[in-house]
Amino acid sequence: MTAEQAGPRDTTPAPAPGPAQTDPAPIVIIGAGPVGVTAALLLARRGIRSVILERHQDLYPLPRAVATDDEVRRILQAAGVGEEFAAIARPANGLRLLDARHRVMAEFRRSEHGHHGYPQTSMFDQPELERLLRDALARRPECELRGGVEVTGIGPDTTGPVRVTYRDDDGEHHLWAEAVLGCDGAGSLTRDAIGAAWEDLRFEERWTVIDVRTKADVRCWEGVDQVCDPHRPATFMRVGEDRYRWEFRLQDGRQPVRELIAPWLSPSYDGDFEVVRETQYTFRARVADRWRSGRVFLLGDAAHLTPPFIGQGLCSGLRDAHNLTWKLARVLGQGGDERLLDTYESERKPHARHAIRLAVAMGWAMTGGQDGAAALRRTLLAAACRIPGLTAAAGRDLSPPLTAGPLVRRRARRSLVGTHCPQPRVAGLDGRRTRLDELLGDTFTVLTAAESWPTLRALAHGLGVPAIPVTDLRDDGTLTAWLRAGRADAVLLRPDRVVMDVVPAGRHDFTDTAGWAALLHTTRSPHPSPRTVEKSLLRSATR
Repeated sequence: MTAEQAGPRDTTPAPAPGPAQTDPAPIVIIGAGPVGVTAALLLARRGIRSVILERHQDLYPLPRAVATDDEVRRILQAAGVGEEFAAIARPANGLRLLDARHRVMAEFRRSEHGHHGYPQTSMFDQPELERLLRDALARRPECELRGGVEVTGIGPDTTGPVRVTYRDDDGEHHLWAEAVLGCDGAGSLTRDAIGAAWEDLRFEERWTVIDVRTKADVRCWEGVDQVCDPHRPATFMRVGEDRYRWEFRLQDGRQPVRELIAPWLSPSYDGDFEVVRETQYTFRARVADRWRSGRVFLLGDAAHLTPPFIGQGLCSGLRDAHNLTWKLARVLGQGGDERLLDTYESERKPHARHAIRLAVAMGWAMTGGQDGAAALRRTLLAAACRIPGLTAAAGRDLSPPLTAGPLVRRRARRSLVGTHCPQPRVAGLDGRRTRLDELLGDTFTVLTAAESWPTLRALAHGLGVPAIPVTDLRDDGTLTAWLRAGRADAVLLRPDRVVMDVVPAGRHDFTDTAGWAALLHTTRSPHPSPRTVEKSLLRSATR
């Protein structure tokens, strides 16, 4: 239901806290899946309270997402569950393309030591991930989960405070929220409430998904196999010690599971074989035409839908949460300019669209399409996969740099701006080795190639952040090499570890301090004027 369909506009002011009818909350999150709970944990680590409204009493017990990348493992680390997730994750070799006879056409290898400090691909069981996220949520006093409730309305005013109406066994209730995060999936009420519509990226296919538990000697290479067969395209992967997943595009008529997966099993095997789940999905490629109205935001499947062929569905949703939460915390808790929130959609939407188009391209590679040119395309694909270096290039990070904008001050094409800082192990405060982000914390950071200089120290002081020479971190040389390759003497890292601005080699100032200073409101006053902040930072930077 859109705001326009909700009836006459409610012009009454947000009521003061009172009895059961009204209950104020800084952030209301709709949906307690991995995206919603991760958003709550990221906000909690910045001191922001949230209430999660979830229609189910407990987590969904069956597997869905099964793969993640190293950037998302870094996000889970930021949410405080990195070590717990490591205990349930299984590194994977990468992706192979097989022809109809299961002969290898191409391998896209993934490293066990990615840019973000984790294996580039990891397999996991979604219920296990959701359980550890819920356990972490229960340990945070800033978070409250209300299960078994149905959200029935948002708004109609979305400029804040935003009224959220929900129903439970005790009747109807209202929450007044500083912001609403719609993590409520493909059938999102939040998307309807802000009047957003789907943009169709022209991919829709029906597939059957089969999860199996067995001790059989299943033929696999500890990675993902995509069978490029237009008659029966398939995806196969090992998820856990005795857990496997197959996905097949649906044909006319239903085939027995054992018949579908016969190419991966010994014909003589008649041992244990448990079908954990067999279900049908329609894989779609869609992006919402708008992700925000005032203080109401869309995240995850509410904002974008992707075919699963490159394992980026859940990953994209967790990137949404990481991108938005630090900006919300900055605006709500540190006097950040409201314009910071505009950068959520402008940064994440092109990024999500890129991932979806890669997944669609992989889908076409698997099926070859349905028209008369399908055989030619499969022949060209096989030939392209034999080009030296092509598969290695294609197997690199699936996450391109963020597009230029207010918080991505890119001036040169090969700049580090918009990319993520690597995460090597460094010397911690107690002398023990630790991951870089654990040392830096959740704030902005200035990293320098050598000892910082007075103007840079003054700017860092104005931001209230450290300026750290990478040589003091005593890593394995990764950070020094990264700065050298990017021709930078210093970088300003955002809380999500994206490079916001650089000091180019041989220069002494960031390239565009005036462009981002006013957005951050870095003075101690919670609501200074943009002009005051900009002048203060510029004066510090040019001293």
